[in-house]
Amino acid sequence: MEAVVSTQSTWKQWYQRRVHGNYSKTSKTPRRPFEKERLDNEMKVVGEFGLKNKREVWRVALLLAKMRANARQLLTLDEKNSKRIFEGNALLRRCVRLGLLEEDKRELDYVLAIKVGDIMARRLQTLVFKQNLAKSLHHARVLIRQRHVRVKSQMVNIPSFLVRVEQEKHIEFALTSPYGPGRPGRVKRKMMAAGGGGGDADDE
Repeated sequence: MEAVVSTQSTWKQWYQRRVHGNYSKTSKTPRRPFEKERLDNEMKVVGEFGLKNKREVWRVALLLAKMRANARQLLTLDEKNSKRIFEGNALLRRCVRLGLLEEDKRELDYVLAIKVGDIMARRLQTLVFKQNLAKSLHHARVLIRQRHVRVKSQMVNIPSFLVRVEQEKHIEFALTSPYGPGRPGRVKRKMMAAGGGGGDADDE
């Protein structure tokens, strides 16, 4: 009897997690998996922004598709419609805050002109490389994943983190990083202990 009660309790807990969990898709696979032009464009984006795989491209494409669909749906409403005013301003504020639109282009028509490359350019990985904190895009990804980078006072280890315009000037090395004010890395400490001074050895 106790085993039955325990099984029922376990099933109930699993069902509650299943119902209340967040299972929304973050990416969507292409309808035509072997379309040459799309494959070439995706490989170009992967190489240009130092991405891990094409799923990162698909994730941004889905985000952009949702933004465009929302903008198109709002454009069908009257300009004085309360939903268009409220949701439209929220969408435009978000785009301006992320640096996807200029201040003088706060209109829904310009949202439809945003491209995947515009969002990729706002990723933390891209901005770390552009600010010369890393030697390459791949080096930037490694630094971020190994917790060497912070945005303001928050350490960020997500390469796909979208940086806001006001946060861009606060991208720095973390306080615990040997590239910043943190203590030297393992190799340099070992060389200093041996009297070698450390030189330009790579830190961990």
